[in-house]
Formats: sequence, C-alpha cells, structure tokens
Amino acid sequence: MVFPAYIWILCLAALLISSIGFKKYVWFISLGYGFSIAGEGLLMLILFGIDGKLTAGTVLCCAVMIMYGMRLGGYLAYREIKSASYSKNMTGEIKETVPFGVKIAIWITCALLYVLQVLPVFYRFSNDSGSNAWTYIGAAIMFCGMSLETAADYQKNMAKRKNPKRFVDTGLYRVVRCPNYFGEMLFWTGVFLSGIGAVTGWQWLLTSLGYVGIIYVMFSGARRLEIRQNKNYGNDPEYQEYVRTVPIMVPLIPLYSVEKHKWLVA
Repeated sequence: MVFPAYIWILCLAALLISSIGFKKYVWFISLGYGFSIAGEGLLMLILFGIDGKLTAGTVLCCAVMIMYGMRLGGYLAYREIKSASYSKNMTGEIKETVPFGVKIAIWITCALLYVLQVLPVFYRFSNDSGSNAWTYIGAAIMFCGMSLETAADYQKNMAKRKNPKRFVDTGLYRVVRCPNYFGEMLFWTGVFLSGIGAVTGWQWLLTSLGYVGIIYVMFSGARRLEIRQNKNYGNDPEYQEYVRTVPIMVPLIPLYSVEKHKWLVA
C-alpha cells in the first residue's frame, strides 16, 4: 500500500494543530478538531494548487471545509473562554488530569482520524479525478450540514440566554434533540459522497474508516449529552415527554435514546 507523499504532510499538519490538546486534553477533540479540518482544507488547496490540480468542484469542497473548521473551532474557543455555564456543566464530566501517555495516544488517534475524514477530497486531487456531479452534490450537502450545525448552535445559545435552567426544545430542537450533531453527520456524509468516482480500491477502506469513525464519535457525544441532560432535567415531566417523542439524532428516525448503549464510549 503506497501513500502519496502529501498525505504525510496532512498528518503532520493535523498533529501540529491538534497538539493544542496538551494544554487542555479535551481540546484534542474540540479546538484541535475544528482547526485541524480547516488547516487540512487549506493545505490541500496550497499543495494541489502548486501542482495545478485544482478544479471548481474541489476548490468548493475545500472552501466549505475551511469555513466549517474555522466556524466550529471559533465557536468552541468562544464557548471555552466566555461560557461560565458550559464550564460548570463540564465540571466532573471531564477529567482534570490525564496521564501523559494517554494524552499521546489520544493526540495520535485524533490526528489520524482527522486525516481519514478528509480523504475523499484528498483522493479526488491525488487520483487526478477532477470534478464530477458527486463533487458538487457532496459540496452542497457539506454546506447544508455546516449551516444546520451553525443554526442549531445559535438557537441553543439564544434559548439558554432566555432561560438558562430549561432544556432547549425550540427551533430545530423541536425536530431532533441533537441537531448540531445531525448537522455534523450531514457535513461528513457530503465529504464522503464527494469521493464517488475518485476513490478506488483499498482507498474506500480508509475513507470508510474516517466516515464511520466520526459518526461513532457523534453518537458517543449524544450519549454523554443525554446522560447529562437526564441528570439535570430527568424529573421534569415536560422533558420526559420531549425525550419520549423527539428523536435524539436523526429526524423522523425513531431512535429516542442511546444512554444504555455503553459501547458508545469515546
């Protein structure tokens, strides 16, 4: 199995950017995540632009990827710095100290996942596949996912400002309990689909690992959120009705709880 030289540059970039987690280990999977994706998108534009392999579709995919990563990283950074309620909610849920060896393992695993996630776009460049209909379909789905996640984060912030002690069940949260996670899954579905017609052979194994990996992480995050919300609002009859009738991850899919799925640990 031969990897193009540029893939190692992407790996180094993801390692460098996500190393912010050594300051605070949860940043490996938050700030390091968003900014790594943005960095990889920008790096692909630079590397393959030098090689003259840019096309309208691939530039569009990378541009949306950069916007997605910067938006997510910026939002998470603002929340870390400004949101006292977020810090309070995370107290006790996130370990304060983590052994250095564990940090190294998390760092490498996360950086590898971030590279695997962008491979559908990378292989479109490295395989000289140009752009096809799937490139634009994927980019459109990516943009929809990013927009949905942005709207969900905004709506939650506004709702919490009005009533910090109440769970959010307005706007997109009337349709699905984790619309931000659904938006993120939609984004990466777009990235995955953008590789159709470009990804070949064993490359599908790597791109599939990245896609399945981030979907797993989203469901794991939903489980942690559900456990926390059940602890905070579990005695509220309105909340009980809400979780009984509104799907947790995907609209119209009757999956209402993942709390008991202990294999969703990340």
